Amino acid sequence: MTEKSTNVNPREPKEPSEARAAGLFSGDHIVPALILAGGTVLYAMNLYFTAALMPSIVASIGGQQLFAWVATGFLVAAVIASTLVARAITALGARGAYLVGFGGFALGSVAAAVSGTMGIFVASRVLQGVGGGLLAGLGYAVIRSALPQRLWLKASALVSAMWGVGALVGSSLGGVFGQLGAWRAAYAVLAGVAVLLALLSIRALPARVQGGRAPEPVPYGSLLALVAAAASFSVAPMLRAAGLDIVAILVGVLLLVLFLAVESRARHTVLPRLAFVRGNPLKWVYLLVATLCAGVMVETYVPLFGQQLAGLTPVWAGFLGAALSLGWTGMQLVSVRFGPRLAHAAMVGAPVLLALSMAAYGLLQAPAASTGRVLAWAVALLLGGVAIGAVFPHLSVAAMGVSADGAEGEKAAAALSTTQLIAYALVSALLGVFAAGADGDLVATAERISAGLASMTGIGVVPGIMLLRAARRPR
Repeated sequence: MTEKSTNVNPREPKEPSEARAAGLFSGDHIVPALILAGGTVLYAMNLYFTAALMPSIVASIGGQQLFAWVATGFLVAAVIASTLVARAITALGARGAYLVGFGGFALGSVAAAVSGTMGIFVASRVLQGVGGGLLAGLGYAVIRSALPQRLWLKASALVSAMWGVGALVGSSLGGVFGQLGAWRAAYAVLAGVAVLLALLSIRALPARVQGGRAPEPVPYGSLLALVAAAASFSVAPMLRAAGLDIVAILVGVLLLVLFLAVESRARHTVLPRLAFVRGNPLKWVYLLVATLCAGVMVETYVPLFGQQLAGLTPVWAGFLGAALSLGWTGMQLVSVRFGPRLAHAAMVGAPVLLALSMAAYGLLQAPAASTGRVLAWAVALLLGGVAIGAVFPHLSVAAMGVSADGAEGEKAAAALSTTQLIAYALVSALLGVFAAGADGDLVATAERISAGLASMTGIGVVPGIMLLRAARRPR
């Protein structure tokens, strides 16, 4: 898992000595770094932001029956867009791809702000998802062309941290706008931020990728199977009442297997071809990313458990729900200083710690929980976030460094966000099934969800060991 020394930034083919001394937030690098971070946080905060606003939105325009499609439409559109990131960069350059992403997100946000019916609002969310899915993938993929290699790790840590920051900012900011009854203004603000970042990207990002490559044809077969799988996972919770949620999940798994089978044989693919080459560690990078992302989904239930089992106010329950994200974000400030040996060891230790934290959180659940027990919940969640933050930036750098070819490196990095989105869709559906099996008992629900997450995240030990072996293999 070597990192090739390849600078593909056409804007700075050679760095003068004073630029080499500059950090990520100094000199010419600060604006590109802010764009990468800003695009990622716009996507990451959106699910939490909208979830906090939905009661106000339904009260204003109705459409309770379409409630679930607000998230489903956004997620499926984002999965589709994330698979096209590398092609967008090739066709439009980093600058053009970001302009499309920010533009789509801004248009979707404006449409949401003026929606008069839930149907129009769902359509606006689809448009937001297209822009957001591009932004989520571009945050990793453009690091190679926007910044010098010595800053890849720090930039990867910054982009990865934005997923945690998005959870914290999205839930709190959405709650504020919801409390004020200003949900339309909330989406107008999102549109304004997207436009501002688009304007910054015009001057700060490279216009074209060096080499003038022709865009690779769209892999329609792979994309169709992937989109169908994501849709099946996303609708599974809606079929719970009819007892068909497990069927939807099984169909989704089969479609995901079909996607991988098509990818392994196709000439033009969504994932880098290196992911299917025997002996190449890229597939283990993606599998470890997916298992770590499973643990993140506990945040969708923590505020509910905090309010109903511990009697917390919505504000304090929201802070509790952000504990994992805080641990994730904070640990990355430390993990970027890890040497190669410690970074590879963390790839084995992180899924173990994350699985233990999920199990501990479940075992600590109890009705009428005391303050001490709530603090213990927070510690367990923080440790889970620490586990993710310890390894995530190193995984993104590992993906970028699998090839000296800039196109393959961008494709490998962009596929990280596709992996995240697919993992979120699958795990969200599974948690709905776990919750339904508790028959309304909230403590049992928390225990079942935590046990399921502990099992899924624990699987990450396998790819972690394989990555450690690959790092120790003689070259």
